[in-house]
Amino acid sequence: MAHFITRWFVMTVAVAVTVLLLPGMEVVGNPPVLGIAAFALFMALINASIKPVVHMIALPFSVLSFGIVSLIINWLFMRLASWLAISLFDVGVNVRGFWWSVLASIIISIVSGIVSAIVGD
Repeated sequence: MAHFITRWFVMTVAVAVTVLLLPGMEVVGNPPVLGIAAFALFMALINASIKPVVHMIALPFSVLSFGIVSLIINWLFMRLASWLAISLFDVGVNVRGFWWSVLASIIISIVSGIVSAIVGD
């Protein structure tokens, strides 16, 4: 359980940095920290549970499309996390479009790698 809480913290920091950098991501609800934490919670849950299975199933299509399917899957998971956070908690992060989610995925990956190295995860 401690490992998941650490991953959630890392994801929360990465999403907060991404929201600050990208105008295509906006926080819904007050206070903004709760929206970021709720979105990060669902992203961490999705990344830990169904994302590896979906990526494994979609691997042949991703190879044939040179990774486009993987980008679409990441976009769908960001939309799912946003929808879950906003519909269940009335706070969250709204991603405006596909290309914003691609940029957000890149920034989240970089920042979460740096924060994980600092935290020691």
